[in-house]
Amino acid sequence: MLLEQLVSVDSCDRPLREADIPKPVPRAGEICIAVSACGVCHTELDEIEGRTAPPSLPVVPGHEVVGRVDSVGASAKRFQPGDRVGVGWIHSSDGSDGENLSGKFVATGRDVNGGYAEFMTVNENYAYPIPHLFSDEEAAPLLCAGAIGYRALRLCALQNGDRLGLSGFGGSAHIVLQLARHLYPKSEIYVFARDAESRKFATELGADWAGAIESRSPAMLNAIIDTTPAWTPLVSALANLAPGGRLVINAIRKEDADKSALLKLSYHEHLWMEREIKSVANITRQDIAEFLPLAAEIPIRPEIRVYALADANEALVSLKRESVRGAKVLKIGSGL
Repeated sequence: MLLEQLVSVDSCDRPLREADIPKPVPRAGEICIAVSACGVCHTELDEIEGRTAPPSLPVVPGHEVVGRVDSVGASAKRFQPGDRVGVGWIHSSDGSDGENLSGKFVATGRDVNGGYAEFMTVNENYAYPIPHLFSDEEAAPLLCAGAIGYRALRLCALQNGDRLGLSGFGGSAHIVLQLARHLYPKSEIYVFARDAESRKFATELGADWAGAIESRSPAMLNAIIDTTPAWTPLVSALANLAPGGRLVINAIRKEDADKSALLKLSYHEHLWMEREIKSVANITRQDIAEFLPLAAEIPIRPEIRVYALADANEALVSLKRESVRGAKVLKIGSGL
């Protein structure tokens, strides 16, 4: 599925076009993956609508990729044909501890072709074994929604017993709730979501409280993770932070529709008393490598809705315009 031009998914029902393109050939150090599943992420909307535009078009989107090694390039030794592997948002970088911040960061499905296709290539160092516990479709959202949620949770600097808030309850937050329940069993978890169905889903997964995006929580929170594309939730979240609390923004970009909400920001109410705001920028291979076995140990159970590859446009339009329960995943093939 190709992205050939930037469009608004508010008004365009078919932002991607189904096409035949040549099968990629792995270069030295790379593997070619026969893709079996690929998650659908809000970042794809940011790419399509130009908030984080691809450097060139056309491009194949998709960065929550699961499949099996089809072939290996020269000097590639980590995997053999038939091995099941995954690829996340980081396609390559400089290999440093801060590779997510590096100017050499290359994003899967934006800077290079990604997983909305039958085959893709990646450097073997940025592919990861998938735990046997998960099906291909279950594993797909773990590669980004789960792993970036893991990074966001670590950036909260929580202690067991601290109160955690989740603003927005989609593909990432529903995984983070399960992760936080495991890592911080004494911590209360509060969820802020725009629709009643999402709030119900949150309480079913174990949230201690769930309310509307602009609600005041019953208690002040030590940290809040925001996964929304909007500005209103940021102002509301800051009002719910305890002194010394931290708001972690887990989003590549914010949309402009409600940017005027920032005019409601009060220094005294929202920022004073050493409250912090920290953004999550991309992801490292270490994040993914650490998170996948932890997800299997817990085990995390992603809620998924599966679409055919040819129905990628339907999945994207639904993600943009409707309430979301869990994660959306494209089923592409069975691999080898």
